[in-house]
Amino acid sequence: MNESIPLRCLYVDFNSYFASVEQQLQPQLRGRPVGVLPVMAETTCCIAASYEAKAFGVKTGTLVYEARQRCPEIVFVEARPPVYIEMHHRLVATVESCTPVGQVLSIDEMSCPLSGSDQQRDKALALADQIKQTIATQVGAYLRSSIGIAPNTFLAKIASNMQKPDGCTVIEQHDLPHRLHRLELRDIHGIGRAMESRLSRYGITTVEQLCAANPAQLRTAWGSIEGERLHAKLRGEEVLTPASRRASISHSHVLPPDLRNPQAAYSVLHRLLQKAAMRLRSDALIAGNLHLRVTYGDANWSDDQRLDPTDDTLAFLHALAVLWRQRPTTRARPTAVGVALTALDDLQNRPRSLFEHEDGHDRLNATIDAINLRYGNKSLYFGGAHRALEAAPMRIAFQHIPDLKIEAD
Repeated sequence: MNESIPLRCLYVDFNSYFASVEQQLQPQLRGRPVGVLPVMAETTCCIAASYEAKAFGVKTGTLVYEARQRCPEIVFVEARPPVYIEMHHRLVATVESCTPVGQVLSIDEMSCPLSGSDQQRDKALALADQIKQTIATQVGAYLRSSIGIAPNTFLAKIASNMQKPDGCTVIEQHDLPHRLHRLELRDIHGIGRAMESRLSRYGITTVEQLCAANPAQLRTAWGSIEGERLHAKLRGEEVLTPASRRASISHSHVLPPDLRNPQAAYSVLHRLLQKAAMRLRSDALIAGNLHLRVTYGDANWSDDQRLDPTDDTLAFLHALAVLWRQRPTTRARPTAVGVALTALDDLQNRPRSLFEHEDGHDRLNATIDAINLRYGNKSLYFGGAHRALEAAPMRIAFQHIPDLKIEAD
């Protein structure tokens, strides 16, 4: 093992981010159990919980009624995505005032490369303390973070999860691999339920066994070169992985009670799909497939419609109409809907049509986008979305930070 690998990454992970932002901005919520909901409805679930709520077992995905049972004093607030995005940019700028941010990994995570004297343990710890203090004074004391410091980004992320909330953990080269042995396999980034089960079939059920496996064994267990890459990451090497192409652009919405009927659900799908099409064009992409999902209570129905790769909203809406007619006949009320544009490719690879109408659609889409960017995304739209203009507000997936100009409601 190479003993000379220095500390090369400082990883900042903001604790209970959505709930912490609400506690920072609403003093009456401080010190209280808080659950953040996508919509204020008894049938939805928490998308975030404060640490006071987590102490009662409330976490992301906990249903509202279950949260009330576990924590009768819990306070629910509706998510405010634009506020979280603006706070995210403030936090990135604040960390940047202390040290360069190398990569923003999500709405609540970022990594900072360490160089020079900052690679020394005491200097890195002093930098971590400076970041925490600067955030507290310039942004707010309730925006707490856990910081991990390690030889590579992968281990720094693991370290950031080892002491929460408001912790700071250092993993040095001489700590490896025994420092990791007490972790669960699911604590290792990239190992989910399916991979945990797969590793078990190869006799790997602990992190100690994972660390002891050689590169060939991990490649076999993973079924790809990712196993070899993990072997190197666990030993402190910084592994450069090729950038992956975005797999989909999607939007979903839990329907409030007054929209739980087929007509309203279809209008919400119209709005979601028009928003997704605008995002697609803003990224200069085309899509060759539309995926539709409708939830009826505990049951899900979904289907796909292939189409010639395009970025045309009208083409997507036509595909939506085809899929909607194919949905199952049921008396159950729809409770959630979602659309996803998949089979993505670069706009420059779009096959050109022999028919003139496509160019006209290009101009129409460009005009709609320009007006909505200037005057707001409800300024010009296709009529099928009219009933749902106040529904399906902006949502934040932790791995996707919406552009407020493109996705603002």
